[in-house]
Amino acid sequence: MFAPRYPDCDSLAMDATLAGWQLTGLVLLAALMHASWNAVAKSSTDPLLNMTVITSVGGMVSALALPFLAFPEPAAWPYIATSAALHVIYQLLLVWSYSLGDLSQVYPIARGLAPLGVTALAAFTAREIPTAAQSVGLALASAAIVSLSFVGRSGPSSRAAVRSALLTALLISSYTVVDGLGARSAGGALCYVAWMYCIYTFLILIVAFIARRGRWLAFLRAEGLRASGAGVLAIVGYATVVFAMSKGAMGPVSALRETSVVIAAFIGSRILNEPFGRPRIVASVVLVAGLLLGRI
Repeated sequence: MFAPRYPDCDSLAMDATLAGWQLTGLVLLAALMHASWNAVAKSSTDPLLNMTVITSVGGMVSALALPFLAFPEPAAWPYIATSAALHVIYQLLLVWSYSLGDLSQVYPIARGLAPLGVTALAAFTAREIPTAAQSVGLALASAAIVSLSFVGRSGPSSRAAVRSALLTALLISSYTVVDGLGARSAGGALCYVAWMYCIYTFLILIVAFIARRGRWLAFLRAEGLRASGAGVLAIVGYATVVFAMSKGAMGPVSALRETSVVIAAFIGSRILNEPFGRPRIVASVVLVAGLLLGRI
């Protein structure tokens, strides 16, 4: 399981070292929350405005928390600024991807390839070199997750959706590593998340107001409450993962969080009426085998 190695100096963070099973439980909970808010975004009549409301909720929560948090260390600010910019690009790509393909197509590709990218980037930037077993396990898990997008679907796969999802995966890998390094240099995960989310929210609001002038009121009347609830899930889930990465190796944390694709596949099947089928159940079993092999 996860080996806690990095102290979290934030005044509101846990002082006690987390056990491996506790860290695993937190990341699995984050996976559930992440799949849920993505399903809300995908089913929206306007994914961009939906995503903006989701982000704004996190921004408001973060702004309210700022007076109670320590100020991030100076070394963290380049990471905070970089992560905020990467999150905006990621969000726009995700919205575009959802306009092209199904949740069960786009989400597994975007999230499933991220662990390999995170592991590679973490090995280069943080010298977190995976063992042979972890490497095989992460590769197997990622392959299983990606395969979920190619089985049980009706109609041909959209090439544009796949390309967009691949780019989204690259952005996810990038901001995940930036966040892991940033939380460690900030003096605590909570202060890092709060400041990053405030800046991120400001940037995405500018984009949305320019792109969706005149559509805000009608959207908020129809979907504002549901999008706000998804926003609560998003900020809590994100903070949970960043906290986990400040305690354990980034590659395994990222890989375990990607179990959310299994949850998303069930949501797509049961709620959004997207095909699931026996092949995807088999792929889920392979995913679990890969996670176990990676000792996650």
